[in-house]
This record gives sequence, C-alpha cells and structure tokens, in this order.
Amino acid sequence: MVIGHYAVAIAAKRVAPRTSLGTLITAAIFLDLLWPVLALLGLEMVTITPGVTAVTPLTFVSYPYSHSLLMSIIWGLLFAGGYFVARRYVPGAIAVGVLVISHWVLDALVHVPDLPLTPWGSTRIGLGLWNSLGLTLGVELALFAFCLAIYLGATSRRDSTGTWGLALMVVLMLLIYVAAIFGPPPPSASAVAWSAMGQWLVVLGAAWADRHRRAS
Repeated sequence: MVIGHYAVAIAAKRVAPRTSLGTLITAAIFLDLLWPVLALLGLEMVTITPGVTAVTPLTFVSYPYSHSLLMSIIWGLLFAGGYFVARRYVPGAIAVGVLVISHWVLDALVHVPDLPLTPWGSTRIGLGLWNSLGLTLGVELALFAFCLAIYLGATSRRDSTGTWGLALMVVLMLLIYVAAIFGPPPPSASAVAWSAMGQWLVVLGAAWADRHRRAS
C-alpha cells in the first residue's frame, strides 16, 4: 500500500491538529523509510519478480526488522515517545504511534502473505488485495479521497499557498502512486530501495503545505 498510508496520516490531522502533517506522514510511512536503509545494508531483502502480483513485481523475501508486527509496535512506541519528549503534546504522540503501527495493518490488507508477526517467527500474514488491480485501486483511492475530505474539513487555508500548495502535495502523492503501480519493473533491488527514499519528498511537501493551513 502506498497512497493509503498517506491517507490515514492526512486524516490524523483532525485528532492532532498541532502536529505537522509532515510528521504525521513520516510516522505513517516510517516502516517504508526504514526498510530501504536496512535493505541497502543487507539486513533485509527484496527481489523483483514481474507478474508475482497484479499490482507490484516486488517479492519481499525478508524484512523482519522493519515490517514484522512486533517491531512495528516497538517502532511505534519509540516514535511516540520521541515525539512526546520533543513536543510534549499527548494527542500528537498518540497519533504518530498509532500511525506507525497502522502501516503494518494496512499492508496486511494488500500484501500477499509475506508480513511476519515477529522477527524470528515463520508465520506470514497478507490478505492479498494486490492480486486484483481493480480492487487495489478502488480501495486505496477511495480511502485517500475520504481522508483528504477529513483533512479539508479539519483545516482551512492561511493564505493562497494553503490552497495550491495542498494541491501540489496531492498531485505528488498521486504521481508516486501511479508510478509505483504502472511504471516498469525496477532494474535492481538497490534501485527499489533508493526510489523508496524518494518518499521524503512527500514528507517535505506535506510539511510545507501544512504550514500554510490552520486548524478549523
């Protein structure tokens, strides 16, 4: 799941209005920002298998430290604790912690069974929505539209940048999503990892656009 993670972060602005949207999105995609680093270090492994699912050619062979349920909970608690120490804002700390863990839950809906429960266990979870391109697009885009509506209802623009900046952010998210689904298979596993780090652009764009909006 790609844009679905952005979606829940956008909606979380309603419950944590003082937290930057950039921070909320960082929390929601934190596991996907972590695993490329671990993959480049040789600690986790992804391979390219065109046709393995209808949506993605990626086979996640091993990612126990970034994408196991237990580690997602630990990362969520660490993220929430770090945020609270830095900001002393309880709603924000709860929101970012839940968002980190939500990543595993949302991934479990779309992935084929490859998500571990613990770093050392053999059980793998995944409901396999990626086996259907139509269902994947329908679910993720509907979720994104719904959560964007929540964000628009929870915020208002401070200036004109609050309107067109938000529009640019949405376009960037959609472009990343379309490229991830309809683009050609990446040439190598390292290319996958480096391209995944491009999501930091979404974080920066969201933080910038959000500064030009206020809680309604």
